[in-house]
Amino acid sequence: MKNAPQWLSLLLQKKMLLILLLGFASGLPLGLSGSTLQAWYAMDGVNMVTIGFLALVGQPYVYKFLWSPVLDKYRLPFLGLRRGWMIAMQLGIIIVLVLMAMMKPAVEPYHLAFLALCLTVLSATQDIAIDAYRTELLTVQERGMGTSMAVTGYRIAMLVSGGLTMIIAHYSSFSFTYLLMAALMGVGVFATLWGQEPQHYREKSVPFLTACLEPFKEFFSRQHAVALLGFIVLYKLGDAFAGSLTTAFLLKGVGFSLVEVGFVNKTIGLASTLFGVFVGGVLMVKLGLFRSLLWFGILQAITNLLFFALAMVGQHFPLYVVTVFLENFSGGLGTAAFMALVMSLCNARFTATQFALLSSFSAIGRVFVGPAAGFLVENVGWAEFFLWTVVFAVPGLLLLWWLRSTIFSYEADQQAIIAQAVTEARAEA
Repeated sequence: MKNAPQWLSLLLQKKMLLILLLGFASGLPLGLSGSTLQAWYAMDGVNMVTIGFLALVGQPYVYKFLWSPVLDKYRLPFLGLRRGWMIAMQLGIIIVLVLMAMMKPAVEPYHLAFLALCLTVLSATQDIAIDAYRTELLTVQERGMGTSMAVTGYRIAMLVSGGLTMIIAHYSSFSFTYLLMAALMGVGVFATLWGQEPQHYREKSVPFLTACLEPFKEFFSRQHAVALLGFIVLYKLGDAFAGSLTTAFLLKGVGFSLVEVGFVNKTIGLASTLFGVFVGGVLMVKLGLFRSLLWFGILQAITNLLFFALAMVGQHFPLYVVTVFLENFSGGLGTAAFMALVMSLCNARFTATQFALLSSFSAIGRVFVGPAAGFLVENVGWAEFFLWTVVFAVPGLLLLWWLRSTIFSYEADQQAIIAQAVTEARAEA
């Protein structure tokens, strides 16, 4: 399409469909080791203490950067450095899901929990490989659109594994549901076999300990490295505070029903997030990385004021729908720009390790703000709490402005860095 807009030309590339399918494969195991597994245990009559401990099986997603250097260092004897690890983990996930389908929580709760832990280890390792693959596959101009495709696939998979599975299990069984999800992981296997191995930028072989330490040493040797990590933590902090108690606010603070909350959040919330990520990818083609981070970050903060308005007005369904739509839309915009930044910060020689490190830091706010948010609501009430979530977004925006020259330089120099790495790799070959 000679006269097509640049964003449409990017969207119609084969690699965008590939990234969409890999995003689906990345997101599918999450619900199967989380909400769906808990529902299976609950429906099978397992006690709440045991169900509570199931949350611990998700820890590998937080600590995956600890073994990520292995994926940068060692190549499996098939399909190349990235795709070899991807398909090995995908086949492992399929096997584990089949084994889980053969068990019953009421009879073998701990064996099933151990398999769920194996599932999260395999899934987290698959994420390391897919994130590195996507970062190396996409050019600088393609990263905004590529991020939108990855998040879209991931969110659809989360809806399937965390929502559709409940309906399927209601009309059949959880065992059949897990077997069906194992079959759906074939989407990831197909995408891995369909794709091509990207260019890698490898130095000559070094000892394993050096390979583990060098990615961290290289990152922290950069100018403003600590400030960049701080920004990774702070950029979505306001959203993390608001999101940590959104469901409790809608049910207890305002008084909407479970049906209303479930319908609006699962349909309008998901659709608006995907729309926001897509629009963010399109706008980034024109705006560039820094301006996208700035304007999308401001919009993320402002939309939290809609929850303040809802807290003041009370149970008002049209305002609730508008709030959910705009809050999730702006969150999708911010996610598109944020993930493009993470890819830009990865050195081409250490993609897997550095992406895993940065994504782990980005999860800090989401994982740890819950207790502080609950304490704040108890002391100031819902309306003032949502005003504070806007305030919590300000430090990230101020730090972004302070880092603007650094981010501009990353954006401008990325292609030159890749070209130099390719030249060095060829010279050493």
